[in-house]
Amino acid sequence: MPSLPKFLLSAATALAIAIPGVAIAHPSLVSASPAANASATAVSRIVLRFSERLTPRLAGATLTMTGMPGMADHPDMEMNGVQAAIGSDGRSIVLTSAKPLPAGTYRVDWYAVGADTHRITGTHAFAVR
Repeated sequence: MPSLPKFLLSAATALAIAIPGVAIAHPSLVSASPAANASATAVSRIVLRFSERLTPRLAGATLTMTGMPGMADHPDMEMNGVQAAIGSDGRSIVLTSAKPLPAGTYRVDWYAVGADTHRITGTHAFAVR
């Protein structure tokens, strides 16, 4: 296989160094309230904070109750009446419930799209006592 002439290789290398690359990463979950795997009381608002601004129409979340005290075989139950919206900072998903959540364990299934336009998904678990 023929090799590139040295001047062409040098020019390509210089061009690569001279033009700054665009570093685009996926948004990542950086914090949440309640915190991951934490136990809280009187929860009616859940906030997931991300590393960058989200595309509002392509981001959201659902809340599922995964366990209830005294019920060993509690089936997963999506919580009705919980609204998800993008926070005023543009970097968070906020879930709100009109009433505090009952005692139990919960999972938030979230999806988000940031500047790179790739959809990412994740989960966040916590408990209410």
